[in-house]
Amino acid sequence: MFPGTQTKPRSHLKTITGLLCSGQIDHARKLFDQIPNPDLRTLTLLLSAYSKHGRPKQSIALYRKLCKEQNLHSDRYVIVSVAKACALSSDTIVAKELHKDAVGCGFASDTLVGNALIDMYGKCRFMDGARDVFDQLPEKDVISWTSLVSSYVNCKQSGEGLQAFREMLHSGVKPNSVTLSTVLAACSAAKAVNFGRDVHGFALRNGFGDDVCVGSGLIDVYAKAASLQLARSVFDGLTARDAISWNVMLFSYFSAGKPDEASELFGRMESGEAPMNCASWNCMISGFTQNGRMRQSLEIFGRMQHSGFRANEITISSVFPACTSMENLRNGKEIHGYVCKHFTMQDKMNTTALILMYSKCGDLAKSKLIFDRMYDRDTVAWNAMIFANSMHGCGEEALHLYHEMIRSGMKPNAMTFMGVLSGCSHSLLLEDGRLVFSSMGREHGIQPDAEHYSCMVDVLCRAGRLQEAYEFILAMPMPPKASAWGALLAACRVYKNVELGKISANKLFEVEPGNPGNYVLLSNILMGAKLWEEASTIRKLMRDGGIKKEPGRSWIQVKSKVHTFVKGDRRMVCRDEIYGFLEEMGEKMRSEGYEPDVEFVLQDVGGGRKEELCSHSERLAVAFGAMNLKGEAAIRVFKNLRICGDCHNAIKFMSRILQVEIIVRDNLRFHHFRDGSCSCRDRW
Repeated sequence: MFPGTQTKPRSHLKTITGLLCSGQIDHARKLFDQIPNPDLRTLTLLLSAYSKHGRPKQSIALYRKLCKEQNLHSDRYVIVSVAKACALSSDTIVAKELHKDAVGCGFASDTLVGNALIDMYGKCRFMDGARDVFDQLPEKDVISWTSLVSSYVNCKQSGEGLQAFREMLHSGVKPNSVTLSTVLAACSAAKAVNFGRDVHGFALRNGFGDDVCVGSGLIDVYAKAASLQLARSVFDGLTARDAISWNVMLFSYFSAGKPDEASELFGRMESGEAPMNCASWNCMISGFTQNGRMRQSLEIFGRMQHSGFRANEITISSVFPACTSMENLRNGKEIHGYVCKHFTMQDKMNTTALILMYSKCGDLAKSKLIFDRMYDRDTVAWNAMIFANSMHGCGEEALHLYHEMIRSGMKPNAMTFMGVLSGCSHSLLLEDGRLVFSSMGREHGIQPDAEHYSCMVDVLCRAGRLQEAYEFILAMPMPPKASAWGALLAACRVYKNVELGKISANKLFEVEPGNPGNYVLLSNILMGAKLWEEASTIRKLMRDGGIKKEPGRSWIQVKSKVHTFVKGDRRMVCRDEIYGFLEEMGEKMRSEGYEPDVEFVLQDVGGGRKEELCSHSERLAVAFGAMNLKGEAAIRVFKNLRICGDCHNAIKFMSRILQVEIIVRDNLRFHHFRDGSCSCRDRW
């Protein structure tokens, strides 16, 4: 039956039911709109169908049109259907309207309606409304109590949820398996392992010991209480395990930092021992990512594509961080293509993940293109684009986005200001940074925390206001973080301020005594001032404390393979070709005025050590890229430490000689080298 077909009143219910069962909800709606006096049963079917198909707002709109604008009198089933739609959309305003309608229709004492309203308020995270409905019910059944406990859990009031369970037992209402699994969710959230043990005992005494939902809840409780053996014992004791129980056990292993055990369990699932669903794959992908196993995360995603399971939005949001962390632009582009093929680009979470992935992989232009195409930007999306510009040294653009965000009506949050201040810092926008920082509390009601103060210290330091930055740190209303003193120490190297360098380094030795970078920076400062004995003392402190300098490591992706380089590596791939290339490039650079800066070699030595600079990891990676990425728009290199000052200078020359953009991301920011200059303006 299609729109335009006339039906007899007695047959419309059957026809619409058939359309809804076959998923033709829009055809059903058009037919419904042709009925002069629709009955409540048909209306209820359509309202429920909208919610079932993920379109709760259309369910609410239809209810408002018929029952509020056209005064169609609701029954209890209409109210229940709309309550589910409100719960799905988390629309508190409509939820309150519906509650008022239910009371007006005489359903204030109806247990079925009351239970739906409690659940609705809980999922809207309006606990006062849920408790009010519950307290007004003259007869409370097991669903009433379970909905109340669930509402407390949703509203992050798990302790009150456990108290409600005690009240339920005292009232004489017997819990069912759904109640117990809900109570266990409260135990898990509150980390109330002793209460969880009591529920475990209750379940065993009352015939729920082998219930898979209760078992899954117990696994989660014990795992979050670091009782992984108990969790595994419950899992092994379940005679009928479903996909959920297996997934909970997988999640428990990952949460405990045991990815190998999770992998072994998942292997059993893949072999056919257990049922699997999309959530099983998602758990593995996100679990490996969260445990730093990025390559395995991408491998699991590849296996999922060949398994017959189709990725969903959660899958994509889990796999993108793996590409981002590995700076794996090639795989990121492939997943982007997969998303474009199988999804609409209206999902804000995945679109924001794309922005982050491209920006952290060095392709800011692609991030901007995706952001500009977003039709509905939330705060997270704005923040992502602001941070993207900041880390690439485009502070003016970050500042422009911040003002555009405010003009659009979107409220900035604490993370927004972190991004904007970082942009002001990297682009030497001192006065803009001052204005943004001072506006936080005055105009936006956000009190700066220690991280914001550290960002402001960095703004002052990069602009050369070292004394002002020092006084700013001393005047902070909270203890300064290491990042504040670290910013000052780094600036002392750039501006050759030995006195403040010593002060900031000594503070850092107190708060993070095991960080080798602080010792190395101070040693650089002292040697730059030719204070050899003091520099030697710092190196002795490192040796005596067993503190070793982290080796510099750089990597570059060529085709599908990532090549890693370390300083002075003579066993690397294409060793002779790379050193030959650098020697030839060195001659061209010297002819254009390049002179090695031996200040960045940590010893009081002569010119014989200058050649050591040529073997720094970032220069080896750039050379390898230049040899293997001919014709590419850019060479992208990533480094685990701050880029060496001499290498920074050398790569500027290389970008001009090679006539290619060279992008280097160190542990602070991106450097875009073009035609002999760097986007950081030699302040990093």
